[in-house]
Amino acid sequence: MRKLPAIIVILVTFSASQVRADEGMWLLPLIEKLNIGTMTEMGLKLTAEDIYSINQASLKDAIVIFGGGCTGEIVSPQGLLLTNHHCGYGQIQSHSTVEHDYLNNGFWAMSKEEELPNPGLSVTFLIRIEDVTGRVLGKTTPDMTEAARRDAIMAESTAITDEAKKGNNYSARVQSFYSGNQYFLLIYESYSDVRLVGTPPNSIGKFGHDTDNWEWPRHTGDFSVFRVYMSPDGKPAQYSKENVPLKPKHYLPVSIKNLQKNDFAMVMGYPGGTTRYMTSYEADEAMKITNANRIKIRGERLAIWMKDMKADPKVNIQYASKYSGISNYWKFSIGQNEGLTRLRTAEKKAAFEADFMKWVNADPARVAKYGNALSLIENAVKGRAEKYNVSQYIREALSMELINFAGQMTMLEEALASKDKERIDGITGRMKRFTENFYGNYNYPTDQKTTKAMMKLYRADIDPKYWPSFYKLIDTKFKGNTDAFVDNIFAKSIFVSREKLAAFLEAPSLKVLQKDPAYIVAKSINELGASVQKDLQGFNADLSKGQRLYLAGAMEYQPDKTQYPDANSTMRLTYGKVLDYYPYDAVHYNWYTTLDGVVQKYKPGDYEFDLPQRLIDLNSRKEYGRYAATGGHLPVCFTTDNDITGGNSGSPVINGNGELIGLAFDGNWEAMTGNIAFEPDLQRCICVDIRYVLWVMDIYSGAGYLLNEMDIRN
Repeated sequence: MRKLPAIIVILVTFSASQVRADEGMWLLPLIEKLNIGTMTEMGLKLTAEDIYSINQASLKDAIVIFGGGCTGEIVSPQGLLLTNHHCGYGQIQSHSTVEHDYLNNGFWAMSKEEELPNPGLSVTFLIRIEDVTGRVLGKTTPDMTEAARRDAIMAESTAITDEAKKGNNYSARVQSFYSGNQYFLLIYESYSDVRLVGTPPNSIGKFGHDTDNWEWPRHTGDFSVFRVYMSPDGKPAQYSKENVPLKPKHYLPVSIKNLQKNDFAMVMGYPGGTTRYMTSYEADEAMKITNANRIKIRGERLAIWMKDMKADPKVNIQYASKYSGISNYWKFSIGQNEGLTRLRTAEKKAAFEADFMKWVNADPARVAKYGNALSLIENAVKGRAEKYNVSQYIREALSMELINFAGQMTMLEEALASKDKERIDGITGRMKRFTENFYGNYNYPTDQKTTKAMMKLYRADIDPKYWPSFYKLIDTKFKGNTDAFVDNIFAKSIFVSREKLAAFLEAPSLKVLQKDPAYIVAKSINELGASVQKDLQGFNADLSKGQRLYLAGAMEYQPDKTQYPDANSTMRLTYGKVLDYYPYDAVHYNWYTTLDGVVQKYKPGDYEFDLPQRLIDLNSRKEYGRYAATGGHLPVCFTTDNDITGGNSGSPVINGNGELIGLAFDGNWEAMTGNIAFEPDLQRCICVDIRYVLWVMDIYSGAGYLLNEMDIRN
């Protein structure tokens, strides 16, 4: 590896005792220098080489990116994979019908032949990480414009990734860290034959639904089981009956030993994004624009969807995954705003910024380097506020299912206009394949109601100068009647049904497409969106530059504080311990929950808290098998003080011996500020206990044969 850049040299010179064990999402190649001492003191029995190695099998070889936004782990020599139920929800939903409702009834393949393929799903293994900061930043100069700097970095990054991919089947990317002050090359290998092995029913896997989401105490069996396959010659391959189960470099042994408070716990996975170095200006923007808009817009959309989902089992299956996808961060935004207000996060950041500027202004050299960092951020955030608000309303409110689908026909319009038959055939072929998935998960009456509500909301909240041009049609042709305008779209558009679109794609016509009411709306939204994004470019460039300078300066200002990079969907390790907490005055939350607690929440027939009778009966008879804790209860979930965020869903929780003890799946309500400011006394990682996972698989579901593949340690 190259010599560490100055920014990392600063990090590794501090004593291990200065590192807060429960805060930080750490880069694996730096664990030996930064963390291994503290981790060992806390109970880790492994070496840094056991965790991350490019020369031998290590823990990182059992951890995968699952799909596009979760983590999974390999738990058997036959490619068996665990992740969260909510991570596999889209695949579970895609296999569900009213006749075979795997969402509500669960599913278990009783042989490999019964495992279900999932087109489009892949898992990705990390091969190695390499520091390329010197090479990337060596192509930049201090006097470059942000655009020129970005182009130089992109060109060099492309050259680096091209070299890394030569002669192999790997993928590669160069990733920015510390707001562009450091760069790493990450090499990956992906497998695209991933089959569903099993899932508990919603009444276990999503027990508590929205009410319990982001809450503790939690009683959710949030897991699902998949298997990764490879070609007979051991390489990644598309789905084929001839493929064989993956032979992984490493898989995690599973511990069903008793857990105790203060036991060592580490989490490895792919946290999506944090903004811990966010300024007070950005925190204010997050509260007043990003979160406020998300709460309002998604809240209205979710209310419409839920009403239809409760009224029709078919709609419930069609919209279950989509509903889950947007409700998660709707509730998160509510909690984060409450937390940012309660903890006065913006005020604390502003106080730090004032001290930072005193330090900067005390030295002309520092003024030259960092003097305008905060002003760049402040001016960018305040300058873009109006258009940033509009851009979010376009993404959130004007993102309507039928309209979005129609908007994907832009390339077809261009091909039809050019009369390029080969291109036309290629585009129509792709659209024919895509329509099956779209219409299989689409209910036009639900979308029709949603479209009306979203168009009215956008009109009510956004200045007319930012209205897409279709609003002129509403006011002229339909005399301001939005409902009539939308009804006309759903009566006349070729996109409203599978049959109409199929007929169009057999004989595509430029005139028909250009006159289609849904396509007209989609184009007007796309045009406005492109215009607003263009106007935001200058502000965003200044913001990026300010963030880079501010972070570099802040790290120089605090030489005794170990600074870890913000999460950015790269593999990280966090470490801490199994721990309870005190969320409010005179309130104590224990660190684990039990199956008795699940039954205590039971509400017959309730959408969120209903339970299968079999689970109730097994609990009443205390049929816990070898998965019971010493006290005689069946553990369900537990909390640790590990630092996690979105993307860590499905991440393995690992004990000091490198054994799997649970799956991370959520954070707690009292610490919704965690992406912006870590609160060590409050922040907890909510995990499903591996003993509950195995109990559901074995005793509840009768799929105990799968456990024979695993290395289960008593």
